[in-house]
Amino acid sequence: MSRRALRRLRGEQRGQEGPGLGELGLDPGPERAREGGPPPAPGKGPRGPRRAGVSNRFELIPAEESEDEPAAGEERPDTRLSEQDTAGGSQEGSKDRSEEGAVTEETDGDGQREGQEQPDQKLATNNKPRKKKKKRKTKKNSAGETVEDNDLEDIDSLLERIEDPGLAPQSQGGITTDSRPLLYVEHRNLNPENELKRYFGARAVLGDQRPRQRQRQYVRSMWLTAPKNTWPRYSKTGITMQLLDTRRGVQHFTFEHHREYQQVQFKFLDAVESMDPNNIVLLLQMNPYHVDSLLQLSDVCRMQEDQEMARDLIERALYSLECAFHPVFSLTSGTCRLDYRRPENRAFFLALFKHLMFLEKRGCPRTALEFCKLILSLDPENDPLCVLLLIDFLSLRAREYTFLTRLFQEWESHRNLSQLPNFAFSVPLAYFFLSQQEERPELERSQARERAARLIQLALIMFPSVLMPLLDRCSVQPDARVASHPFFGLNAQISQSPALNQLTSLYVGRTHALWKDPAVMAWLEPHVHEVLRMVEAQDALVQEAEHKRKIRYQSAPRNIYRHIILSEMKEATAALPLEVTSQPVMGFDPLPPLDSIVSYTRPERTSHPSNESTLSLFFRSLLPNFNLQGDIRHDGDEEAGAAQDLNQGVNRLMAAMRDMLANIQFQEPPRDDNPEGDGDWD
Repeated sequence: MSRRALRRLRGEQRGQEGPGLGELGLDPGPERAREGGPPPAPGKGPRGPRRAGVSNRFELIPAEESEDEPAAGEERPDTRLSEQDTAGGSQEGSKDRSEEGAVTEETDGDGQREGQEQPDQKLATNNKPRKKKKKRKTKKNSAGETVEDNDLEDIDSLLERIEDPGLAPQSQGGITTDSRPLLYVEHRNLNPENELKRYFGARAVLGDQRPRQRQRQYVRSMWLTAPKNTWPRYSKTGITMQLLDTRRGVQHFTFEHHREYQQVQFKFLDAVESMDPNNIVLLLQMNPYHVDSLLQLSDVCRMQEDQEMARDLIERALYSLECAFHPVFSLTSGTCRLDYRRPENRAFFLALFKHLMFLEKRGCPRTALEFCKLILSLDPENDPLCVLLLIDFLSLRAREYTFLTRLFQEWESHRNLSQLPNFAFSVPLAYFFLSQQEERPELERSQARERAARLIQLALIMFPSVLMPLLDRCSVQPDARVASHPFFGLNAQISQSPALNQLTSLYVGRTHALWKDPAVMAWLEPHVHEVLRMVEAQDALVQEAEHKRKIRYQSAPRNIYRHIILSEMKEATAALPLEVTSQPVMGFDPLPPLDSIVSYTRPERTSHPSNESTLSLFFRSLLPNFNLQGDIRHDGDEEAGAAQDLNQGVNRLMAAMRDMLANIQFQEPPRDDNPEGDGDWD
């Protein structure tokens, strides 16, 4: 008889046979006899000790078990076996668990004799509430020693203090994070979203971008920019990067254009000469990742006030160039160089510079500073885009005062940074901000205060023409003594050279907002009066600074002109010399170096014959396909075919005139359909 039929005969409901007949107190003898299995051991069910007659299996679950569950690694005392072989097995299992670090309880005599008790006594004991044994949670550290919770809390707090950059202690040699290279670039600071998250939070920055990122069809990890779903699918553009050589631990790289990319570059130059942006748009539709086309079209969009599209095109250009990186090329090491004299490398410099300008306008000065350090690390000796005129402003905006002071200290000896107006004024301003930080020691604050006072006085003596325009941009009226003194007056601005005027105008126009703080003006005022006292006393420093201004700053180098053009500061652009403003400036290559290293040249375009007559040029303007001279003969029988060429030319001219006269249509004057008219003229 089947199990189902047997259950029906006994009047059981479905689901009551789950724990087993032996556990429910029923006699499994007949069933085992039919199945041919051995009878169960006395006092045992098929799954353990037999329990007194229970008709509902849920009665086997005591109410206390849900509240007093054994911890991981503990054993239930009622599940231990009393037989010798099973006891040995349980001892081996407990030994293995103890080797793995699990904590087990000691077995007492009651637990060993539990398997021999009667079933009704076991059920009675199971219904009693158990006493919970409180156990101290212990963990193992890396050395294998157990550590209690209190010690773990101390370790966690210590780790948090170590990871905090503001509380990071010095190492054994007294060297902190400043031991890294000066132009070290951090990958996490190249992502503007990280900076925006620090300002506004991740929820405000990301918003609903997360589900759209999961649906992206292609994902390629990049450091400079992230690909967008709206961009065309990337394919190889024909740009590669090669390692030229390695000298003194510095690796020199260069971009290379394959033949296919060169052909696209020639088409781009033709489109630029046509002065029609639509030709560049058509070229980008065929080659969506052509870098120079993206740079040039970005300038066009920016002039049309489409800032979002202009920024998107620059990011696409960076993405195209980063996909062509050499496997050894590193953005963070500061030891990889690119030569700006090679035209293939200029696009990378320009794309980085324009990208950091967009980041600064977007409100991400820390990310823009990291890109500025990256540009400077690519060619720190020549600095083709002269980012030294910008790095001080970004450091002050990002509140990286320590980096700016360190740059001044390490580079002043061989780069003479104090001779640039931006460093002469920004470095003491950085020391002043450091002296205002209350979390710094008092000794360090006093030293920063002294350095700020000394450097700002030297800056005012060396560049007196900065003060009055700076106060004017800050809407601050100077006192009568300062306004009437000739040292800071209009004469100081007129007497300076045009090159120095460009530098001072660039600094005032860019950083005047940083000087509007009332605390800064209150700090500046006594030092201005101290400089006037030194001028009236005819101090030697004043005369020496005047002599330096006359000898130096005669003409600005080409990289400063290039920086002013890219920065688009109206005050500085107006001071550019005529030799710069008179020549055309292209956004994809402004003011190329005079000593460029050209790897391939553009083929000469076929020009029209220069000996055409005026009549021929007139007909060519009307009919572009008209050619009076026909095909040019390059063989030696030019004189023999001169008469034939003349006849053919005359015939073409007559045919062109007939076509022109046939297409001329004379329009009749408009007829007056108003029969009444306006009356007769008297």
